[in-house]
Amino acid sequence: MHTTIDESQVLSAVYNDVQQRFAAFDDPAHGWEHVERVYTLAIYLARKEGADAFIAGMAALLHDLGRASQTHDDTRHHADLSVEQAAELLARYQLPTPAQEAIIHAIAAHSFSRGIEPLTLEARVVRDADRLEGLGAIGILRWAITGTILRTPQTRTYNPRDPFGERHELDDRRYMLDHFFSKLLKLVDGMSTATGRQLAEERTAFMRAYLDEFRKELAIE
Repeated sequence: MHTTIDESQVLSAVYNDVQQRFAAFDDPAHGWEHVERVYTLAIYLARKEGADAFIAGMAALLHDLGRASQTHDDTRHHADLSVEQAAELLARYQLPTPAQEAIIHAIAAHSFSRGIEPLTLEARVVRDADRLEGLGAIGILRWAITGTILRTPQTRTYNPRDPFGERHELDDRRYMLDHFFSKLLKLVDGMSTATGRQLAEERTAFMRAYLDEFRKELAIE
């Protein structure tokens, strides 16, 4: 698919480019640290699953590119912006058309809310890598950061009468802990690679243990 380019050189250049673009981005849950971890996970999953590590790595680096330039009045989805900006960047590196198309598809398919089905192994790898970031100890840290950023004066950390979403209609904008039950604990079911699912099961088990401890601490009288 791509035999005439120095893949490691391109990856290194894009890595540095994306890092610079996120230098002033003020969202620790979706900033450069997140991008770098998704990149590392994507390379790991690609090697485990026999996917093209260059395609997966490039898509991982570029998957949230739109967030770095998105303004408050821009209503477009960040994944759409990422696709648009990634296409411009990839053209500069003169990658073969099939490689560009594979990278763009993986970026478009990574988003949970967009619901685009990943049609290639590389796209499944990138989506799994991004979703793994919502799980485990890192997932809990990112959940708390995002909940704080998105809070309103009406936001509460949990429903005091039903903290674990067993009886009320889930609303993670109103109760932060609801996000575990409306999304995070369901991510494991959407993993599409064997390695990604194994890691997701381990990280989900950790989150359930966290919730068990949360329950015990709330039960103290």
